[in-house]
This record gives sequence, structure tokens and C-alpha cells, in this order.
Amino acid sequence: MDLITQAALGAGMGECIMGKRLGKRALAWGALFGVMPEFIESLFFPLLDTARELACSRALGHSLVVMVLGSWGLAYGLERLWRNEKIRRAEAGWFVFAVWAVHVAVDCFSTQGAEVLWPFPGKRLALHFLPEVDFLFSVPLVAAVLWLACRREVKPLKTRGKKIVPSPQRRKFLYVGVALSASYAALALGMKFVTSAGFEADLARRGTKFDRRIESPTPFNILLWRSVVDRGGELWVGYRSVFESRETPVRWTVYLKNPQLLQPVAAMRETKTLMTRADGWWLARPYAKGAWLGDLRFPEARVWGSKKGMVDSVLGDAWVIDPTLKKDHLRTFSANSAHSSDYFRRLATRISGNRESWEANPRLAGVSGSLPEFLAVEE
Repeated sequence: MDLITQAALGAGMGECIMGKRLGKRALAWGALFGVMPEFIESLFFPLLDTARELACSRALGHSLVVMVLGSWGLAYGLERLWRNEKIRRAEAGWFVFAVWAVHVAVDCFSTQGAEVLWPFPGKRLALHFLPEVDFLFSVPLVAAVLWLACRREVKPLKTRGKKIVPSPQRRKFLYVGVALSASYAALALGMKFVTSAGFEADLARRGTKFDRRIESPTPFNILLWRSVVDRGGELWVGYRSVFESRETPVRWTVYLKNPQLLQPVAAMRETKTLMTRADGWWLARPYAKGAWLGDLRFPEARVWGSKKGMVDSVLGDAWVIDPTLKKDHLRTFSANSAHSSDYFRRLATRISGNRESWEANPRLAGVSGSLPEFLAVEE
């Protein structure tokens, strides 16, 4: 998730756990610890090459081992800092761990996921049911936290038993914001199951054999879903709206993986890192001094109009492996994340069921040093 959402999540956790003890300061501390995993990883990025940076991202700061050790270490300083509030070391440590754990959990909802078992070997945990950026998930949280931050703090009253009685109105808006975001996440998970059943039914009707498949939402929404099917030597990509019935056929675009093109650079550390990161959802293309590798798990940028009747797919995560480069043998070639108004117009019409505005004869574009490649289609 984006840092604004993570900061809002952390601030909300801070209010829920430490709001009675720290007041508004709990929002600030929660927001700080809410972005701490990315901050920890970013400290090392200037010292790493591209391959090591990719291996570190969503791993070092998202590791369960680092979470436990970091929370335990920070608890010592926080106990002294909050000694006037009589917050014990264990309470401070659990607070840091809870905020940290929520950050990692929400990152696992996305396609990129998190390597929670680092430094031990294992796959990233990715549940693929929320986009990396989704305003409908983020806005209720951010609005609730801003309302709390701007609201005038009322000093709590004390009863005869010296028990602090917090303002009963303070957290109501926060609970509403959290409930809305949680409900949206639950709705997204339900829609994933609905569309997954539709993709599965289409493949069953075709009698298509495959090794595995994943479904994930397209950017900024949970109404149009994208499926990637691994058939060994090729990957199929198809789209389905939540409003379509199971009987509606899927138009699959076929991408050949071409693993033989990686043979000249297969022994390089950078190649092994990319292949591990992409977890087999990659495709390779020739490059004059090495190889080009793209990760097909993430939605491709779609460009219409470069040639009549064509739609160009530009992969969002792609790299060139060039052994002739000094020091860093990887170059990143990522699609422009800014979507045009035409994209959003076509996205809206595709969600409503107009397939023609979204589908066209596909080409793979954006491969460094190569012309667009015409792709096969399974109707």
C-alpha cells in the first residue's frame, strides 16, 4: 500500500491502543511506526545495486524476525520517553509490534505481497485482492485520522477513584472510518472469489490444462479483475468484470515465456534474483547484450491507437540484464504509472460490459531494443 494509507493505518492503531494515555501524540507515533518498514528498507537502498534493492524491498522491514527484534529494541527507549505516562516496556513493545504487523498484513493483501519469513527462504505472502493504490480503501481511514488530528483535544475527567474517563465522542468517527475500509477490503475479497469462479469455469469449458493461476484487481478499482494463467511454456492473461455471468467467455492473450533466452545470463546473480522475485510469472525476450525480463503478475499499461485496431501492452515491471554494464547489471524499464483519461473511460465501459472498447488485437510493446510483438489470442 502507499505510504499515506500506511501512515493513516498506523495513526488509527495509535489512537486505539495509546490514545487514552498519550492523547494526540498517539496519532503521530502510530503514523511514524506505520511507515517504519519502508523507512528501514530505504536506509539501505543507496548502498545496494538494483538486484539487491529488489531483494530487500518488502522483505527486510516486513520480516517477522525483524518485527519482533525491532519492537523489543524500541520498547526500551519508549519506556523511558513515556515514563510520565507510566507506560511499561511490554506495553510499548506490543504497541510497536501491533502497528508494524498491521502494515505488513495490509501489504500482503496486494499482488506484490511481503516476504514475512526473511531471511529464511520462502515465497512472498501475497493475497492479490486489493490494488496497491485504492482511494475507496484509503479515503475513510485518512479522513478519520485527519478529523482526529484537527479536533480540539478535551482533557479527560477523573472520577473519585482517579480513573481516567475519555471523551465518549472522540473515537466514533475513527471507528466509522476503520469499519468502512475493513468492509471495502472484505467486499474486495468476496469479489475475488466471484471472478475467480468465472475464470475457472471458462478454463474448464475449454478443457485448458494449467499449472496455477492468480487473480488480482485492475488499478484503482475492484470491479474489473485480471487473471494470469501459468501453462508451463506460456502465460495467458484475461479480464472479467464482476457484473458478467459465468457463461460469459474470456478473451485470453497468450504470452510465450521463452526461458531459453535467459540461458546466456542464467548464472548471473541478477537473473536469479529476478526469477525468484517474479516467482515464475515472468517472460523473457532477446536483448543485444543480455536479456529482457518482464513480470506479468502486475497489470500491464494498455495503450490504444498506436496502430489501428491494436492495443499495446507495456509491462509495469521489466528489466534489462546487461552483463557488459559496470557494477550494476540491471536496468529498470517500468511502464508510466500515469493513466490517460482514455484509459479510465475504457475501463469504465469495460466494467459495464462493453468488451470492444477494452479488447483489440494485442501487441507486446516496451521491450527494450525490439519492435512490438504480435500476440496470439484464445477466444
